[in-house]
Amino acid sequence: MAVMRSVLYVPGNNEDMVGKAPRNPADIITIDIEDSVPPAEKEHAREVAKKNLKEVGKNGSEVYVRLNNWETEMTDADLDAVVWEGLDGVTLAKTGHPDHVRRLAYRLEGLERARGLEVGSIKISLLLETAMGIIHAYESCSASDRVVSAIFGAVDYTKDMRVKLTSEAVEQWYGRAHMGVAARAAGVVAIDAPFVDYKDMEAFKKNVEDGRQMGYEGRMIIHPSQVEICNEMYAPDPADVEWAEGVVEAFEEAMKEGKAAISYKNKMVDTPVYLNAKDILSSHREIQAKEQERA
Repeated sequence: MAVMRSVLYVPGNNEDMVGKAPRNPADIITIDIEDSVPPAEKEHAREVAKKNLKEVGKNGSEVYVRLNNWETEMTDADLDAVVWEGLDGVTLAKTGHPDHVRRLAYRLEGLERARGLEVGSIKISLLLETAMGIIHAYESCSASDRVVSAIFGAVDYTKDMRVKLTSEAVEQWYGRAHMGVAARAAGVVAIDAPFVDYKDMEAFKKNVEDGRQMGYEGRMIIHPSQVEICNEMYAPDPADVEWAEGVVEAFEEAMKEGKAAISYKNKMVDTPVYLNAKDILSSHREIQAKEQERA
């Protein structure tokens, strides 16, 4: 699974911002041709996205494009414009039903075949940002093998729920937690919602910590100042890596002696704890490989 700690969004109609995007060490850079682009600028945004696919990814970031949802009747035009070499994935806005995902996967395969791209190479990320999207989260995340991540869209979710968006995020708790569980059950990465008060770094860090405890492994970012923080906070803590290395070593030695439960640093370690330690080390290695590739 690709590392997805930081998912930076840039407006597709802003050529200057798109051009500067590779300077940011985001794991994924998403060129947006949906909400941040007014209707009159959609075609221009498509052209900018197509022209910059390879350039945006030149420093090691994966390149995605956020598509307009099917109800807008613009999705086909978006796909026709951006499915070319250099595109790693697409994000479908306002995904509400697994049929939306299956339709997208079908169109991607057709374009891959027509344009000489490897079939199945373009990944799908889902933006779940409505009540309907949250209710169908697991089914949508499981609708195609192309789906690698799901993003909780707090702004549209709170609008759909007719509640006020706050930095404390109490109003988001159910939708956020439900999506985290659904993504985990489907075997895809849960990406947390953008934090709109980007200047309040302490509140942002607290929000990241809360989301991590719900199973979120990355963040949708709307301001470059949040990239480095996400890369750090969504990586395993060095102390946890050290602990995991010790647990794995001790437990594997114990298994050779026929044991499946041991005491390590005065705490009980059994198979689930051991497997959790292995997950921490796996994530650590993936991030190290990503950083080495970028360097």
